[in-house]
Amino acid sequence: MIRVGLVDDQQMVRVGLKMILESEDDIVVCCEAASGEAAIAGVAEHRPDVVLMDIRMPGMDGLAATREVLRVAPDVRVVILTTFDDDEYLYGSLRAGASGFLLKSADGDSLVNAVRVVAGGEALLAPEVTRRVIEQFARGPVKGADEAGQASAPLAAMVATDVGPADASAAPADHVPSPEAIGDLSDREVQVLQLMARGMSNQEIAKELFVSSTTVKTHVSHILTKLGVRDRVQAVVEAYDSGIVIPRP
Repeated sequence: MIRVGLVDDQQMVRVGLKMILESEDDIVVCCEAASGEAAIAGVAEHRPDVVLMDIRMPGMDGLAATREVLRVAPDVRVVILTTFDDDEYLYGSLRAGASGFLLKSADGDSLVNAVRVVAGGEALLAPEVTRRVIEQFARGPVKGADEAGQASAPLAAMVATDVGPADASAAPADHVPSPEAIGDLSDREVQVLQLMARGMSNQEIAKELFVSSTTVKTHVSHILTKLGVRDRVQAVVEAYDSGIVIPRP
């Protein structure tokens, strides 16, 4: 069973999400919370596999709650529930360790699929959100991107989710790869990472480089291990932060 935690300050939203999820044989909602503070306590007690996190809540918002949840339980996967109005939080949430985003307007099938994908160790970002983030980045830095005031990175690679994490426990929310880790990437791994940042799936990268998908998957796994990140979402974020990938004007 996939154990899910629901975090939203609106009870009716939680009720609706729970009804959809628990109609599936392989999903159970093990805890609910109406605030970021309650989410941290609930995760510590119940240890869900996936947390669906509202980003705008009174008191501690979803960004801060995501950071604390992953500090308490690094193996938990967090999916941010968002609307287009939440652009300024997207990049900061990824830096905090979120595994992806799902629009609140998504249908039931998309919700269930998101839970299964993330529980399987992959990353997920709704294509609509991806396009929105890229458009926002093209206009300039996103307000409140994260505590360090970094600009938002194009996050097209987050729709390409066909490889799992190297080791989720090795990727704390505030992890930044060392220069040695960046330098440890081979020329081919840097090339693969650059293609990941363009939004390519493993199959598309394989076609571009004239190699097998299995070979690409191995390269991606090595990249995640060397950078010490939990999934390809975080790898792409680190690629932009470290300068391996330069944003296009």
